[in-house]
Order: sequence, then C-alpha cells, then structure tokens
Amino acid sequence: MESQEIEHWAKVLNDARLSAKAIEQISNKLPHFDRMDAYKIQEQGMKLRLQAGEKIIGQKMGLTSEQKRVQMNLDSPLYGELTDKMQVQLQGQYKLQGQIHPKIEPEIAFLMKKELKGKVSLEEALDAIDCACACMEILDSRYQGFKYFSMEDVISDNSSSSQFVLGPWKKDLKNLDWKSLKMEMFVNDISSQKGVSEDISGHPVQSLVELAHLMSLRNRSVLPGMIVLAGAATPAVAMEPGMRVKLVVDHFENVEIEVVE
Repeated sequence: MESQEIEHWAKVLNDARLSAKAIEQISNKLPHFDRMDAYKIQEQGMKLRLQAGEKIIGQKMGLTSEQKRVQMNLDSPLYGELTDKMQVQLQGQYKLQGQIHPKIEPEIAFLMKKELKGKVSLEEALDAIDCACACMEILDSRYQGFKYFSMEDVISDNSSSSQFVLGPWKKDLKNLDWKSLKMEMFVNDISSQKGVSEDISGHPVQSLVELAHLMSLRNRSVLPGMIVLAGAATPAVAMEPGMRVKLVVDHFENVEIEVVE
C-alpha cells in the first residue's frame, strides 16, 4: 500500500474518532489490504495523536480469549497502542459524550521493567514484569455496527482501543497462580461477566510473549516502563449512563468506574 493511501485512511479513522461518527469498514473500499498494511495505518494514526500532544505509554493485546474471538468472529490476537489521554482515573467517571458505541471488559495489566524482543519464553516474560494490576479496558470501534469486522479493519482502528482504567499496582507476584485467578465484573452490584485468568491466552503472561512476537514483525519491542493490557477474559459489555462497573480479581485490589452521560 502506498504511503499516501496509508495516510489517507489513518486520517479518516482519526477524524471518525474525534467526531464520534462511525464510518463504513475500510476493507470494503480496499481490494488488496493485508495485516502489515493495517499496522502501518495504525502507526500513522498514532503519529496524528502524538502530533496532538498525546504520549504513548503502552500497548494492549486484543482477541486473546476464545470467547472474545467468537464474539467478534475473528481468528487471532492483535495489538494496539495506549496513550496517556486514554487513561481513566480509578473510581472516576467515564463520560459517554464523544464516544460512539463503547464497551467494557475485564483484564489484567502489567508494568514492564525489562525489554522483550522477538521470540521470548513465558519465563522471560514473567521476569520482565515489574508489577501487575486488575484492569478494565473500554473499547469503542470507529466502524458502524461494532461487529464482524475483518482483522485488517480492527488493527487499522488501533484494535478498537478507546480508554482503560487501572487498579492499584501489586508488586509481589511470586506466589500467584496466574492461570486460576477468578475474574468477575459487576454492573450496579450485579454480576455481569465471570471468567478465569486462564481465559486470557491460556495464561495472561502469554499475552506478553505474543505481543513481543507481533511487535518484532514491525521491528519493535516491548519496552521497560510500558503498561501492557493482557486482553479480555470475557466478552465485552455495552456501556450505558448510570452504570457503576466494578472488577474483582483474586489477590488484586478492585477496579471501579461510574458511567455518566
């Protein structure tokens, strides 16, 4: 794909985000569109955000659970970028104004202390983690319908990233059974979604292994100091005014936000 075309579609998606007006899937207009092209569009979109004063502070993995892949009819994990402007304060308010069709999902996040590059083992990924926390990611696709997109569409749209909220960081991770952490998301004190951390890539830290590989295909790496969202353990829930959303994860402090108009 020519650089001019990449810049065009990155601007189209960025304008859709800023105006909160959904657009048709760009794959409908691009006959030859592969995943590397999609990541180029994503990266160009991030350049526009950096020019607007945002700062990249991490990455998010997406489609890491089988349930989520079934929900979205897509076939493999992908990644997107996180900026400082995307973070919602813990126990703060999430405003629906300026969003298109936001959804929320339960995750685990990592703060990195070592670089991960290329093909790494699970043990190397574990050793690279400084601390971890319970986390909720807010998705908001810039496409009409928010369902049944191509992988290329999703990647181009920064993997449907919108915002995220982090719980308090936990430093002592030595005795955690990473695969069996119970995760339950409540809406207005009623259980909405239940999962287990094993539902995230079979092991939440496996998401770091996959992210290092995916980024290496772009000659990039997972850097120290970056936040990484491991991906969802359950399908996402549509957000509505008046919702109080809380995530409870074994051995981590809770995460909670309020949804307002």
